[in-house]
Amino acid sequence: MKILFIGDIVGRPGRQMLTRHLGSLVDRHLIDLVVANAENAAAGFGLTPDVVRELFSLGVDVLTTGNHVWDKREALPLLEQEPRLLRPANYPPGLPGCGWGVFHTSADLPVAVINLEGRVFMSNLDCPFRAVDAILEEVRQRTPLILVDFHAETTSEKGAMGAYLDGRVSAVLGTHTHVQTADERVLPGGTAFISDAGMTGSRDSVIGIRKELSLERFLTQLPVRYEVAKREPMLCGVLLEIDEATGRAAAIERIQIVDQE
Repeated sequence: MKILFIGDIVGRPGRQMLTRHLGSLVDRHLIDLVVANAENAAAGFGLTPDVVRELFSLGVDVLTTGNHVWDKREALPLLEQEPRLLRPANYPPGLPGCGWGVFHTSADLPVAVINLEGRVFMSNLDCPFRAVDAILEEVRQRTPLILVDFHAETTSEKGAMGAYLDGRVSAVLGTHTHVQTADERVLPGGTAFISDAGMTGSRDSVIGIRKELSLERFLTQLPVRYEVAKREPMLCGVLLEIDEATGRAAAIERIQIVDQE
């Protein structure tokens, strides 16, 4: 089977890239399931109900998130109401939403998607390694097809998660840094891995934000209200080929589409 994973969608430019290119990518590569990280999809920070509906209408099957999922309060009820919208599983108990789910392709193949958040240079959350162990006890009884979005800052923590889960999940895909890495590979145990799938938003930016605003913050060290950049929108992600019977990855391929505007 084939899965398309789309890196962090940043604001309207990222959503417009899905409008222009997602359908053709699905048709050309015979994609069975589309998963996208959408924690920055609403004006660069968080989600709104309208944005979630828009992304599903464009053909995304499952939305993962990260630390910015909590930014807009109007999205919090969606975490309880919409099972296709995930938040990292290793937040404290009692928060709205779920960190994993099992979703079915059009051919009725069950695919588990697990959302985790790292701790290095991020929040002091529950251990993502122990959290995923507990989840896998249940998930592996339901399907061998398992995709993990690990939303983390450092390549070391992401690489450690890839090694930790090698042979136990189909793919470990890093998100959060908005910079697509060139280390995609299938690990020895059959798990596809990449440190960061990249960003779907403006390339002429500082990780999706207007350059002059980011520079102002670095130069002055004062709070600056960020705005999403618009020029040179791009779509980044990975294509996965996975054995339906075993859950082992056969291939992982980076994709990057840039529109000149």
